Amino acid sequence: MPLEILLLALTLAAAGALAFVLLRHRVVAARPLLSADMASTVVGASALQPTKAIVAPEIAPAGQTTTPSVGLPQRPGLAESTPVGEPDLGWLHELVLLGDVIGVGLVRVDDQLVVGLANQAAHGLLGQRPGALVGLTAIEAFADHRIEEVVATALRTGAANGELMIREASQPTLLLRARRSALGGVWVVLEDVSELRRLQRIRAEFIDNLSHELRTPLTNIRLLTETVALELEQTELPPRVRDGILKIDVETGHLVQMVNELLDLTKIEQGSAPLAFDDVDLAAVARASLERIRLFADRQGVTLRAELPENLPRVRADEERLGQLLINLLHNAVKFSPPGSAVVVSARAARDEVVLAVEDHGVGIPRAELGRVFERFYKVDKARVRGKGGTGLGLAIARHIAESHGGRIWVESEEGVGSTFTFAIPASEAA
Repeated sequence: MPLEILLLALTLAAAGALAFVLLRHRVVAARPLLSADMASTVVGASALQPTKAIVAPEIAPAGQTTTPSVGLPQRPGLAESTPVGEPDLGWLHELVLLGDVIGVGLVRVDDQLVVGLANQAAHGLLGQRPGALVGLTAIEAFADHRIEEVVATALRTGAANGELMIREASQPTLLLRARRSALGGVWVVLEDVSELRRLQRIRAEFIDNLSHELRTPLTNIRLLTETVALELEQTELPPRVRDGILKIDVETGHLVQMVNELLDLTKIEQGSAPLAFDDVDLAAVARASLERIRLFADRQGVTLRAELPENLPRVRADEERLGQLLINLLHNAVKFSPPGSAVVVSARAARDEVVLAVEDHGVGIPRAELGRVFERFYKVDKARVRGKGGTGLGLAIARHIAESHGGRIWVESEEGVGSTFTFAIPASEAA
């Protein structure tokens, strides 16, 4: 009898496991998870099917009706089956509904830059009544020729980004990301970044005001300490007092440098320091920067070397800002290099850009910290660079300068071996 009970229990357990597996398989098959690419393909396919302009409903309080998002093909009912050869567009409805729930606008523009689909969030963000966007051209829908160019660029190249600031004070600032669909047309994602931009402005204004308030007293203190330091040689003072005066001079210099770099970074981030673009010889800028940093390198016992090829393509850039970028990289390289080592500046042409690298043989950067070295105020472990000073803003400024030129900057490093900071700037079309 106990054996029969045991067999019955095992049979029931096996049947339950089988039922669970079959049920799970049915649920997964009925509602497959779509990757971004798969969703794009399904959405792109929907544009090729004859559709009826009716949509997935929005979420609304109990007892209230909802207005459907506009331009979606009608989803087959649960009791109906999708015709052979036509994609099940149920997940498209859920995708658009998800956009409405999280407040992200979704707009689909066809190859003729005409809006074919827009969810309720998109209508709300653009200040349009439900359904008004469908059938409009991109310039009519967004009322900004720059956004039309972003969409057209995405149609040509596959992806583009832009920002739309609606003139009325009560209207939002929108971040746009445009991506080309696999089956034609472009998907535009709209995100309200008004609050983020407001907080960024508050931060920038605070830093700007604080820096200006600190600059005048710090400049006066620096002048006084420099004057006293020059008179030390003609005055008999105890060694402790002499060392204290020299230390005040050095630390005041660090504070002045931090204030100046804060102002620079704020101007670059706000775009209040316009770039004077011209065809620039990057090799000449590199040689000039090496000469400017040479005295500091000699004091540190570090050799500077240039490996710059002839006939390097020119770049479209602001020469003064590129010089600032290079000085920041060279100053860091020399500061963290041991006496007797060399800092090498090299450049090369690569497709439609010019790449310049600054290589040192210093302490290196831990792998775990490589992703943070371009953050403002970030410094590598202080125990490893004790006495090296610095504000932690130089690399943040370098990153912003490179990106403001349409370029990029990155670092490769190995602890105890050294670091190579590299940036790439688009070559001039005339090159």
